[in-house]
Amino acid sequence: MKCRGLAVVMALAVAACGSEPTPQPSGSPSEAASGQEAIRCFTGKLEGEPAPTYDRSILAFGDSLFAGYRLCPEQGYPEQLQVVLGRRGLRVRVVDAGVSGDTSAAGLQRLKFVLDAQETPPDLVMVELGGNDLLRGISPAQTRENLTAILTELQKRRIPVLLMGMRAPPNLGEAYVAEFDAIYPALAKQFGAKLVPFFLEPVYDKPALIQQDRIHPTAEGIATIVAATVDQVTGALPAR
Repeated sequence: MKCRGLAVVMALAVAACGSEPTPQPSGSPSEAASGQEAIRCFTGKLEGEPAPTYDRSILAFGDSLFAGYRLCPEQGYPEQLQVVLGRRGLRVRVVDAGVSGDTSAAGLQRLKFVLDAQETPPDLVMVELGGNDLLRGISPAQTRENLTAILTELQKRRIPVLLMGMRAPPNLGEAYVAEFDAIYPALAKQFGAKLVPFFLEPVYDKPALIQQDRIHPTAEGIATIVAATVDQVTGALPAR
């Protein structure tokens, strides 16, 4: 995702992105981990160690903020969330279905394929899309229409949703900001979905937790977001 990919979301506190080009990731995730110098990634599983067993699953459906842009495989939001849930005694598998660069329209196009590819229907879907719509100047009405279609499909399949909200910066204009920011709470109410009002809230104004591209959270930043949202995730996960 280019410099402006989510820069509009971060603009309030990390405005230095400007017109400077952002280095694109090259090679494996380990070669570009955390957007800093290359480090060695650890898979989290030792050779000969039995695979963990899970009794529930969460589908993390979103863009680069879920995909773990320039992070080691185990450092992304879905992966760190799964570890934290495990420490709470919850045997929940968190499936990373994040694709860098996805707009709400691109997410809608692949939603059914991703859902049908799961061995069993997920117990919860976390929907995190919209930042790239801001990048492309897509109208809030179109973003809302796409997210409505996504939530309609999940409702049809009787899958609970946790909606990860985004916010537009003031430089896009009062009318745009008001219309965009209203999307997530309105859809959460319409579909009875749980809501995280602003997914990046814990880190957007903390440069130390943002990668050198001044857009994406570092591994520590992701851990901070997980800590801030894990209670909302567990609250949205249906009880057994």
